[in-house]
Amino acid sequence: METLTKPGASFYSYQQKDIESVFEIIQNKETQNLLYQLPTGGGKTVIFSEIARRYMEEYGKTAMILTHRMELCIQTSATLKKLGIKNRKINSGSGNFKADCSCYVAMVETLRNRIKSKKIKTNDVGLVIIDEAHHNSFRKLLSYFKGAFVIGVTATPFSSDTSKPMKRYYDTLITGENIATLIEEGFLAKPKSYVYEVELNSLKTGLHGDYTVGSSNELYGTPAMLDLLLKAHQETANKKKTLIFNNGIVVSRQVEEFFSAAGISIRHLDNKTPEDERNEILKWFKKTKGAVLTSVSILTTGFDEPSVQHIILNRATTSITLYHQMIGRGSRRLPSKKTFGITDLGNNIERFGEWQETVDWKFAFDNPDEFARKLSFHSSGNSSVQSHALSAEIRAKFPKTLEMTFDIEGYYQEAIDRDKKPKTVIQQSIRQQAKMCLDNAESLSEAVALAEVLTPETEWRVKQYVKCLENASKNYKEWLLEDYQNRLKGLIIKLYPKLKT
Repeated sequence: METLTKPGASFYSYQQKDIESVFEIIQNKETQNLLYQLPTGGGKTVIFSEIARRYMEEYGKTAMILTHRMELCIQTSATLKKLGIKNRKINSGSGNFKADCSCYVAMVETLRNRIKSKKIKTNDVGLVIIDEAHHNSFRKLLSYFKGAFVIGVTATPFSSDTSKPMKRYYDTLITGENIATLIEEGFLAKPKSYVYEVELNSLKTGLHGDYTVGSSNELYGTPAMLDLLLKAHQETANKKKTLIFNNGIVVSRQVEEFFSAAGISIRHLDNKTPEDERNEILKWFKKTKGAVLTSVSILTTGFDEPSVQHIILNRATTSITLYHQMIGRGSRRLPSKKTFGITDLGNNIERFGEWQETVDWKFAFDNPDEFARKLSFHSSGNSSVQSHALSAEIRAKFPKTLEMTFDIEGYYQEAIDRDKKPKTVIQQSIRQQAKMCLDNAESLSEAVALAEVLTPETEWRVKQYVKCLENASKNYKEWLLEDYQNRLKGLIIKLYPKLKT
């Protein structure tokens, strides 16, 4: 959690400058949707908490702060409370706003469900603050706050999905101090990078653009790569508190076993780890000197342990946002910690540049397509693209459907990021295919027949989903395919009368 403030809720000069810049825009009504960028560790949470406090004080309207993960929701509420701001978290049982409270914190899906069920009315909301605004899930809620001033907050104002650029939802970008300046002025720890070149030609990219879990497991799970990881740790991070980031659970488990056999204190953590066990592991990591924590999809946001001394990227990524989030976990400055280490085993520094190098975020915001092309150029030399295209014969059966593909791995990662159950991905996929069949059929029997036509695509989607799960059995895959097809036909039969009446 961001805690970069002086005692007594006063602010550092760069924080105060950014707060004043935001309020000047609010007061002059120059725009309705503002995006604010500040590096991880710069104090974004305390800055937007102060903005919320001042807004409520000056305008007397309700402020709503949105997050995409439960941890961020809880931590944001705690930060607001420390600053003396009374607030409430919106949960599945929340009703409309209370007379004694003007500040609310909510997860996106929870708030959306409460609004759709008419339990919460948004007319009185004057300010909406969106944390980690680069996540595309927030766009679903913006239409409910048409009269509110919206502030998106992020360290990386760039959407990996170029079809949904951030400038579509925000009119203006304000950039705070860059990483190099925050290091120079003593606010962030200074990194020292160690690069081990790795041959990445075997990696494949999925439809969402990043390297697939399956191909990453195959590469990073080899004895040679495990040996290299251990060697790199011993050479650059020996006896230092270390976070290892992996792309797949299978590899992270292998890392835990391999390091344990070498006598290193290590634990594994992923998004499926039960909450009690997870809390116990994090407490162990905090208090254990020289501990190593190997993880997947869990510590990039909503995690703050300033005593981390070293970051190991045991994976490659094409996402500049993920790159900054992973390294940022080690950048917290302490009186006893002025530097931290970065060990790169995925050619990421070559791809994106040193973490502390200045990125022209204004250019990325104004020219997302060109910025994406530059990133893609740096990635293309080390990747083979996994393409998936429907046959012309199948596509011809669905002339009224423009978008027939469905990024299973991308939706799976989004579900994990938003603490949703993985099975929701299958539910979304079934709904999309049911709509395709109904849109292109004149009768119920024709719609059901179209579901049969989609069998090759359905088989591919189930295969991709099972790969995401990593440890699913062959029997489960066979059951899932049969269940998927039955549910698809069942949904078509259920929806047909409603759509055709």
